[in-house]
Amino acid sequence: MDYVTAAVPHPRSEGEGPARAGRRSLAVALLSGALGAAVALLATRQRWSMGTATVAGDAFPLSAKGSDVTGVPAALAIVGLAALVAVFAVRRTGRFAVSALLALSGAGIVAAALLGATDSSALDDKAAQASGDTSSVVHAFDHTAWPYVAAVGGGLILLAGLLALFYGRRWPAMSGRYERNGAPKARKAPVVDPDRPEDIWKALDRGEDPTGA
Repeated sequence: MDYVTAAVPHPRSEGEGPARAGRRSLAVALLSGALGAAVALLATRQRWSMGTATVAGDAFPLSAKGSDVTGVPAALAIVGLAALVAVFAVRRTGRFAVSALLALSGAGIVAAALLGATDSSALDDKAAQASGDTSSVVHAFDHTAWPYVAAVGGGLILLAGLLALFYGRRWPAMSGRYERNGAPKARKAPVVDPDRPEDIWKALDRGEDPTGA
């Protein structure tokens, strides 16, 4: 007689898949979020665009850094970094809201960086200052690759936010040992049995009144 044996999954192996996915997503989110913020901040300090202005009949070279073009990527990079840390300080609805803020910060950086690549307003302002004519505009406008580097940084922050939205419920949170005011939670006093002399002596050692008076 042939016997049919069914493979019974080990209880431990059933939970290893979600746990492993949670650990991997956590590691990727932390790495991409921190790296994205650093890349975005670094890119805003570099030269984004260049051009020339006419000053006294001669061509005068001008250039603008990312922070001159727009301050949005740097501001959102800081917001995203703060949101990445705050994800572990909240739970449930709060974690979902912070994760959404993290993702929106990354998306905002991408949009602002791509728009900044073709924005000549910062150079126009410098051309007006250099020539003394408020109607002067920059000529031979061109841009570098740094706006796109900032967009990549925003994309990494966006990835961290999406991972937090989909897998954040599996991530650990900060210990709840302490209350909001920073004080440790008070421990309940052990019950003293008046019929047990050892309990009475322990209560006296703790400075408690075993009689409850």
